[in-house]
Amino acid sequence: MKFTYTGTDKSGQPVVDTVEANDRFAVYDIAREKGVSIVSVDEENRLSVSGIFDMDRINAFLSRVSADQLILMTRNLGAMLKAGLPLSRALSVIERQTKNPKLKLVVADVSESVGKGISFHEALTEHPRVFNELYIAMVRAGGESGGLSDALELLSVQMERAANLKKKIRGAMTYPTIVLTIMLGIGVVMMLYVMPSITETFKKMNVDLPATTKALIAASDFMAAHTVLTLSLLFGVIATFLYSLRTRPGKVVFHYVWLHIPIIGTMVKEVNAARTARTLASLLTAGVDVMLALDITKEVVQNVYFKPVLAEARAAVEKGDPLSGVFMKHEKLYPVFVGEMLQVGEETGQVGDMMKQLAVFYENEVERKTKDLSTVIEPMLMVVIGGTVGFFALAMIAPIYSISDSI
Repeated sequence: MKFTYTGTDKSGQPVVDTVEANDRFAVYDIAREKGVSIVSVDEENRLSVSGIFDMDRINAFLSRVSADQLILMTRNLGAMLKAGLPLSRALSVIERQTKNPKLKLVVADVSESVGKGISFHEALTEHPRVFNELYIAMVRAGGESGGLSDALELLSVQMERAANLKKKIRGAMTYPTIVLTIMLGIGVVMMLYVMPSITETFKKMNVDLPATTKALIAASDFMAAHTVLTLSLLFGVIATFLYSLRTRPGKVVFHYVWLHIPIIGTMVKEVNAARTARTLASLLTAGVDVMLALDITKEVVQNVYFKPVLAEARAAVEKGDPLSGVFMKHEKLYPVFVGEMLQVGEETGQVGDMMKQLAVFYENEVERKTKDLSTVIEPMLMVVIGGTVGFFALAMIAPIYSISDSI
């Protein structure tokens, strides 16, 4: 393949050259041997299928960067910078190491932007789907303070703790979700294929049936006669529910329900407290301004009822009021311990450290409660399953007793 690169030689004179190489990395090696510092590399367009259809970009478009991959990249980048490698060289190593097509393309674009003289955090802003505001703010603060490697290390820890917390919560909810889905599927199959054969017998007996049995028969007859419509309605309801979770009104309702479910509601508050504390601790420790830190934290916290509290906290700080006062005022959302720890941090000038301790405390609390959640969910599931099975059983057994009495 042919590449054209631009750069500067040892005397600072601009250089433009075209070379044959297997990939971009080989171009850098060729230029380095000639004593040229590369600014940009462009591959010559060729009239071919590979030229028309760029498979690297197609694969990158179809793939996504997972949280674990981004954490690993951040940790490795910080370690290489701490070892003394220049940023451009470290990005080049990351690009070669990563197997994810999208991340490889993103790192290559960032590396090229950095090579052109664009600051690292500005290069990251060109990829908002991969690097969020928290990531960019911490990189910017680390770069301006001269501690980019420390900022990246701190960022990787923050991302790892947040990802682990999310995994534990999802793991705790996987079991009940699977059980309820299977139960719903079995119920639909019974109504479509089992109930019609049973209810046909009841209809031939011409006896007075209980209301529950009549309701099941009516539902079964409708579902059997309109199977496609029934399944379409079922999938439509599920799709509508999932879509509503992405809308503002849907989030308001869904988050309100979660906050008021016994046991679950307490966990939701602790999860948001941990996320708030961890984000604030990371940003303040990295040297980010407290106003910007509160703005970013508001975006990181996903529950809509916690966002206004952080907006109010920002307004309070802007007026010169203490940050802890706002959290103490909203004890129904943030636990009392949050406001108290913030107050101690403000009095001692160690808000970042207090937030870090607070984050660790609530992360451990959530981890402990997710482990105990199965002992609470299993009895509840048994009650739900038993109630459903009992309803079907009584609806079917009651007519049999009526028929026996008439005989």
